[in-house]
Amino acid sequence: MKLLFGSFTGFKLLAGKGPGIKISISSEGEVETDLRSEFTSQGINQTLHRVYLQVKCNVNIVTPYDSIAREITNQVLLMENVIVGNIPNTYYNLEGLNGTSEALEIIE
Repeated sequence: MKLLFGSFTGFKLLAGKGPGIKISISSEGEVETDLRSEFTSQGINQTLHRVYLQVKCNVNIVTPYDSIAREITNQVLLMENVIVGNIPNTYYNLEGLNGTSEALEIIE
């Protein structure tokens, strides 16, 4: 694989400019994966379920002048689903009330 020298300088203006430098990228060790699941409320009767795959890999970039080791971590969304429950006949928002006696007075 060849990259242009300007890409190594860190300046956006020089990216993709200059002579080509041959590099090779090799994987070091093992790739670690982890499945993650997340539930979030989406209203009175809906729940959003997401399943992610988290991938962590150690990469070693070898150039004629240096060897650079980096850890790359990425999270990929595999599935997203909305779980719909039963619709309630009534809904009471009782936040901010002091005690059950105030709540009962409002409901009655």
